[in-house]
Amino acid sequence: MFAREEHKATMKIMKSLVIFTMGAVLGFGVAVTAYKLHINRANFAQRFAQKAEHLKDHMAFALDRAFSTSQVRAARTEHVAAPAAYFPPGSVWTQDISHAPLDPQSSAIITWLAEAGGWGNNNKMQIDFGMRVLQADASTPNVPFHKGSGWMAADSDYLTTIPLPAASGIEGPCEGDCQIIVVDRSHGKLYETYQANYTENVVTADFLAVWDLNRVYPPSGRGDQCTSADAAGFPIAPLLFNADEIATGSINHAIRFILPNQRMRAHFFVHPATHAGAPRGPVLAPPMGARFRLKASYDVSQLMPEAQVVARAMQKYGMFLSDGGNITLTAQSDKDTKAKYADLDFDSHSLYGLKVTDFEVVDMGTPIHLTYDCKRNP
Repeated sequence: MFAREEHKATMKIMKSLVIFTMGAVLGFGVAVTAYKLHINRANFAQRFAQKAEHLKDHMAFALDRAFSTSQVRAARTEHVAAPAAYFPPGSVWTQDISHAPLDPQSSAIITWLAEAGGWGNNNKMQIDFGMRVLQADASTPNVPFHKGSGWMAADSDYLTTIPLPAASGIEGPCEGDCQIIVVDRSHGKLYETYQANYTENVVTADFLAVWDLNRVYPPSGRGDQCTSADAAGFPIAPLLFNADEIATGSINHAIRFILPNQRMRAHFFVHPATHAGAPRGPVLAPPMGARFRLKASYDVSQLMPEAQVVARAMQKYGMFLSDGGNITLTAQSDKDTKAKYADLDFDSHSLYGLKVTDFEVVDMGTPIHLTYDCKRNP
């Protein structure tokens, strides 16, 4: 309550200051014009008073709308809670790497990537908001799960049913990678599929990973040479930032990012990745699994406040190279969060200011040659 009253008082002072400042600027401009045109002093005074009053009315109206919109946004995010972590403490996804050593090839990799074109999408760090994470609980019904025509037997988990919230809005034919992601915290499970369809109350997919949310996975994840719903073998959901996290001002995990296949090292990956997909870049290209970190010297204050939340996470937790494509970042859809990106003034262009050269590569360890011979961990 006191915070809201303080916020209102602050907004009132800001509005008064803006009106005063703009009035002073207008007054100076009108005075200069009057001097140049040698207007009669009496006429000038009358005209100035009329214009100033007119401007004050219009500015007050505009500022009322602007600040009331700010208050509405604050009200809409006032009761948003920070989401719980997916995995226990000690997970690589929530490891603070702000002071971790650089890879010996960090400078060479960043230089090569920048000269090769940088991020995808014409070197713009764009954000895709299309990935949904459906929330299940003990009451969520299970639906039949069928193997698809391209079933990846060695890499996949197999169940005859999976939980799927009713009215999830994912019905229809598959277009693209078609991941269906369902988190069931009541049972400590994360279900992630690839090339999935949901039709006639049946999920059909070429791949299914069931992640144990009570487990700290080893560096080799579900198993070396094994893929997942992401090419690198990572879980997807724990690396997606979302609107609730931005609204609360803190993202406490690493972030997923992707690059065009020709800008990733061919035939190699580094832990915690366990697979590499189809990269075709040279030896100086970053391998799948590389962990980029936004430089501590980068001044995040040059970004909008909401974008600063993401940038600070990039400095503390970094971002993992997870898949091939053109849109650099993937955020969770706000269809499944309380906060909404529109209310936060956060959109697909909010991180356009971040360049490849603003980043460095954390120590990667020894690259592992890709063989596609998946050996699942127990």
